[in-house]
Amino acid sequence: MKRILLVSSNITVEPYPVYPLGLAVIAAALAGAGHEVAQFDFLASGESEELLAERVTDFAPDYVCVSIRNLDNCDSLTVTGYPEITRRLIVVIREQSTAPVIVGGPAFSIMPEELLAYTGADYGIVGEGERLVCELISNLSEGISPPRILYSNGLLSGVEMISPLYSESMIAFYLEQSSMINLQTKRGCPHGCIYCSYPTLEGTRYRCRDPKTVVDDLERINTKHGVDSFFFTDSVFNDSDGHYLEVVEEIIRRNLSLRWCCYMRPEGVRRQEIALMKRSGLYAVELGTDAASDTTLRSLGKGFTFADALEANRACIAERLPCAHFVMFGGPGETMETIAEGLKNLDQLEHTVVFAFSGIRILPGTPLLARAVRDGLMADGASLRDPVYYLSPGVDVQKMNDMIQTAFRRRRDRIFPPSEAQESRSIMHRFGYRGLLWDSLIKFPKEYR
Repeated sequence: MKRILLVSSNITVEPYPVYPLGLAVIAAALAGAGHEVAQFDFLASGESEELLAERVTDFAPDYVCVSIRNLDNCDSLTVTGYPEITRRLIVVIREQSTAPVIVGGPAFSIMPEELLAYTGADYGIVGEGERLVCELISNLSEGISPPRILYSNGLLSGVEMISPLYSESMIAFYLEQSSMINLQTKRGCPHGCIYCSYPTLEGTRYRCRDPKTVVDDLERINTKHGVDSFFFTDSVFNDSDGHYLEVVEEIIRRNLSLRWCCYMRPEGVRRQEIALMKRSGLYAVELGTDAASDTTLRSLGKGFTFADALEANRACIAERLPCAHFVMFGGPGETMETIAEGLKNLDQLEHTVVFAFSGIRILPGTPLLARAVRDGLMADGASLRDPVYYLSPGVDVQKMNDMIQTAFRRRRDRIFPPSEAQESRSIMHRFGYRGLLWDSLIKFPKEYR
């Protein structure tokens, strides 16, 4: 048995603080393998390097695992990068301990070689870490020298995915900050959005957990930790095979009194399914609309039209379910004409919140990277550790941003730039509000047909 300290380096609170779910899953895997595990959350510590140093000294770990959740905040107007924080934390760890440092997490898996060198960690794990971290520590403990970066040989099935091991103190922090705890019902994404890293990170097909096991987790977390509000972090909750409805029906069957929200794809969203989900506790939904005109939706490979987004919005209104649309301007195929068309389309979205972004973060391994090189926006082989954004050669970026701001002016339910949402959230938090918070901006009519 080894003593293993897990460290979450994430500090972003945009759009709200989220429990480091990946860390909890790795903790469960290591504990299941017989190791003594401790978890440290840099954000929950108040971003205190001193507290991290104390934890390392007091726990005296044999190994330290550090997760990197995000590369940056994906906002071209207020760019914030995060790998530097991880590098700094590893320096703090090394000042207190000679334990090997293992780094992983979604951001690391996107650009492992560069981040391993940049952070100064000893080893890195790419992809799902439940098996790999146990194998790595076993090999190191037996004196076997593994490669510095370990890659998964295959994806876990839904049955093989394990339930997270949450930390009581960390749960208390996130309940106070956002009132929500995260959980996954499946991994993977079969959709071909050209900017997205989910298929690379989690595979190109859904791998679904048993609905009964998912609801077992909900019930356990509710009973053990007093949590009654959840966010399902699936890339897309409403899969076309209907697994999500099995989860919903299981919640209803057990008569659990829970509140939950999720990400949904605005395609085939009907009032009937929305009503069923509301019965199980759904109180708000975030829609990955991502573009505001059919031209830009096609260019992004979304596979649906703006009419689908409009229909999904109407279904939510009919059931008085708050929904938010996230839309990016300036992507491939964007012109000044499609911007004007998109803003006109967004006006049709009633009783909803729209978050708009300027440009699209370019990530390694995505078709958007090849498009950016082809369009002359960046050199082939250039580093992407520091944020690089796709902004269409067909637009004047300043004019585009001005058009969005003008269209959104004096509307509480239209957010641009994204930093405005964080400012509003901070004010509402000081007044005691918790949760998504954007849902409080929506006022429904007495009747909707």
